[in-house]
Amino acid sequence: MHLHPQLKAIHSRLVELIERGEPAALATIVEAYGSTPQTPGFSALFTARGLQLGTLGGGILEKDAETRAAAALASRESALYEFALEADLTSPEGAICGGGVKVLIDADPARNLAAFQSLVQSLGQRRPGTLATWIVREEEHIRVGRRWVPSGTEASVDAEPLAGFREAIAASLARKQPESVSLDGDRVSAGPAPELLFIEPIFPLPRLVIAGAGHIGSAVAHLGSRLEFEVTVIDDRPEFANAENLPDADHIIVADIGRALQEMPLGPDTSVVIVTRGHSHDGEALRTCITSEAAYVGMIGSRNKVALMRDHFLEQGWTTPGQWDRVHTPIGLDINSQTVEEIAVSIAAQLVLERRRAGRKSTNP
Repeated sequence: MHLHPQLKAIHSRLVELIERGEPAALATIVEAYGSTPQTPGFSALFTARGLQLGTLGGGILEKDAETRAAAALASRESALYEFALEADLTSPEGAICGGGVKVLIDADPARNLAAFQSLVQSLGQRRPGTLATWIVREEEHIRVGRRWVPSGTEASVDAEPLAGFREAIAASLARKQPESVSLDGDRVSAGPAPELLFIEPIFPLPRLVIAGAGHIGSAVAHLGSRLEFEVTVIDDRPEFANAENLPDADHIIVADIGRALQEMPLGPDTSVVIVTRGHSHDGEALRTCITSEAAYVGMIGSRNKVALMRDHFLEQGWTTPGQWDRVHTPIGLDINSQTVEEIAVSIAAQLVLERRRAGRKSTNP
């Protein structure tokens, strides 16, 4: 499954670069076969200063793409090429995955600024959609067209060159998997024929809500941001809940933790990490989350604390045994962590594990 976990800010950054007139090239894997370091849809943003955001998988593939992107920026000529990852073990720099990819380097994304602006606006509203990209070869030149199709508006694509692909676009979004379609000239009525249509579903980032802005909360916010979550941190202490202490948080809420959680939508796209400064605050936060539809709820604490709190919750009728069993507590994978940083790593690893498990369930009903 491909949910674009590496797309945090890449399109926003691209729009910023275009709007301020800085040339940029967007490289995207549009096809893959065999074993490859990344799958279709993974993108990397390049400027004259080199790689800015994203990845194509690193190694020789990404280095080659960076070289090609620099040439494309200099010539303002886009490129569509294949790259084989089939070098043998004796090659000092070769890729030995055994597969290959087809990569599009869009050297003139400003041509499709409106599509990227619509994409950014839609994801800001937490609305998924599909970025449709068609590639036209005009003699020795590559021209790239793009259109953003928000979820639920697939009926709006009945114009060339997307006519006839409404169902494919809807299906790709439902499967949460990109699709590359080879085209022929009979599909368009006039002008050069597109040779390839890349249908790329893109989703808002999953939310990570951290209750507690102390040392562990700050460390988890940092890792959560790097792991492509939209991070919100809640604490009632302004000396902790501030941008200086939480530079990686997307949203910082200074308020009573329990009340703030009650006002937040805790749906299947949300993970909640409870790492407050005390048992009473942990309990207040957990009481709000334990009956929610959040994909993940985890609470820090010793096994003794957890057992006592479980008994209290059940006695008060605040939860059922089944609901309690969904809570990850003590929180994090057991890696024998001791320091703040190690605890944060164990929590982050568990978040990734649960995100991947949820992804497998959504694509394998």
